[in-house]
Amino acid sequence: MTQSNGYGAAGRHGGHHSSSTLTRNASDEEQPLLNGRVANGHNSKSSLTSRMRAAARVEVKREWADLVLILCYVITGLLDSSSISIWGSFVSMQTGNTIYIGLGLAAPTEGTRWIKSITSLGCFCVGSFCFSRFHRHFSPKRRGTLIASFMFQTVLCVIAAAMVSFGPGGYGPGDITWDVLVPIALVAFQACGQAVTSRALGYNALTSVVLTSVYCDLFSDAYLFKLDNPERNRRLAAPLMLLVGAISGGLFAHSSIGIAGALWAAAFLKLVIVLVWVVWPGEEADHAE
Repeated sequence: MTQSNGYGAAGRHGGHHSSSTLTRNASDEEQPLLNGRVANGHNSKSSLTSRMRAAARVEVKREWADLVLILCYVITGLLDSSSISIWGSFVSMQTGNTIYIGLGLAAPTEGTRWIKSITSLGCFCVGSFCFSRFHRHFSPKRRGTLIASFMFQTVLCVIAAAMVSFGPGGYGPGDITWDVLVPIALVAFQACGQAVTSRALGYNALTSVVLTSVYCDLFSDAYLFKLDNPERNRRLAAPLMLLVGAISGGLFAHSSIGIAGALWAAAFLKLVIVLVWVVWPGEEADHAE
C-alpha cells in the first residue's frame, strides 16, 4: 500500500529508506567541511597563541633600549615636580625624601612632610624588593617580563590618578589623608620599576631616579668633548629629559587640572612604553637571519 507524501506516491518502507539515505548523504557532505572549519579555526588560534608565547619568551635587544630609559626621566620629572608642589614629597627621587625624614625626626611637631616622605621611601624600597625578584624569576630582559612590569606600573598610576581625580579632595599642603598617602604609596612603589629595568638592560647609570651621579660622571668624562661618545650623550640627555618632565609637572600643578593631570600623563607614557616593548626587536631575530 502506498501513501502520498506530497511529492508523489511512495511505499512505506521505500519512503523511509529514501528519507534516511538523503539525510545521511546530506550529513556526509556537510561533515568534512564543518570539521575542516573547526580544525582550521582551532589550529589558527593555537598557532597565534604559540607565536605570542614565543614572542613573550624572547629577550629584547639591548641596542638603543637606552632611549626607553631616557623617556623614563620625563616621567620622573613629571611626577616628582607635581608631587613636591602639591603633596610636599617626592615619589621617585628618594634622596630628598631622606632629608625630609631627617628634618622631621629632628622636629616632628613642626610639620607632616616627613610622614609623606617616609611613606614614599618605604613603598619605594618594598617596590624595589618586589620588582627585582620579579625580573630575576622570569628573566630580566625577556619581552614578557618588561611588558608585565610596565603594564603593572601603568595600572598603579591609573589607580592613583583615579583616586586623585574622583576622591574627596580639598586637602591642604600639610594634611595627612588617605587620598594623599595612598596615591603617594602607589606611585612610589611603581617608580622603582624603571630603576630595576635599567639594571636588567645593563644601563646601570640610567636609573631615572638619581641625577647627582649622572652629573658627576658627565663632567668627569675624559672624552667629554669627543664627537662620538654614546655614554656622554646618555648622561646629557638624562637631566634634559627630567627637566622637560619637571617643567610639564609644574605646569600641571599650577593649572586647574592639578596633580591628577600629571598622573594621567604619566600613565599614558607608561602605556606607550608597554607598546614599545611589544614591537621591540628581540635577540632571536639575529639568529633567525
